[in-house]
Amino acid sequence: MTFSRFVTPGMGLRPGGERPEIEAHVPAFCAALYDSVAAHSRQGLPVVVDVGHHDAYSAPLHTLADGARRLTGLPTLFVGVRCPIDVVMQRRSEAQADGRGRYLAAGPGDTIPPPVLRWQAEVHRGLTYDLEVDTSLMTPEQCAEAIRQALEHPPSPSAFERLARPAP
Repeated sequence: MTFSRFVTPGMGLRPGGERPEIEAHVPAFCAALYDSVAAHSRQGLPVVVDVGHHDAYSAPLHTLADGARRLTGLPTLFVGVRCPIDVVMQRRSEAQADGRGRYLAAGPGDTIPPPVLRWQAEVHRGLTYDLEVDTSLMTPEQCAEAIRQALEHPPSPSAFERLARPAP
C-alpha cells in the first residue's frame, strides 16, 4: 500500500465519513496497532490501549472485530469509558481556558460542535464491554481499581472473544 504525503499515521477519523479519500488506510493502521499489541502481549508484557472505535465511516470498516481476531488467545479486557456530554464539554472548556485544550470546545452560543455529537453517538453504538466506567462519577483511581479487579476476575467469554466470532 502506498501512502500519500497527506496521510498522517493515526488510528482513524471522526465519525461521519468526512474524509472518504483516506478511509481506505484506516484498516491498515488499526491492524498494525493490534498486531503490535498482540506481539507485546505474547512477550508477557502488560498492554493498555486507549482507542475509541466507531464504524460510522462512509462505509463500515469493521476494524474492532478485526482487532479482536488479531488478539485471539490473548488476555483482554474491553473497557467502555463513558462520560455525559455536558461533563465532556465542561472539561473541554476548562482545558481551553487553561491553555491545555486541543479538542473542540463549545461553539458560538455554547452549542456542542457536530463532530463531538457524532463521536458521542457513535463510539459506543452496538458495543458490549467487559467493564464500563463513568468518569463523571468515578475518580481516575476508582476507575483504575475497577479495572484491576476486573483483570483479576475476567469474564468468560470476554467481549473481544465475542467480537472475534464471525457474524451469523
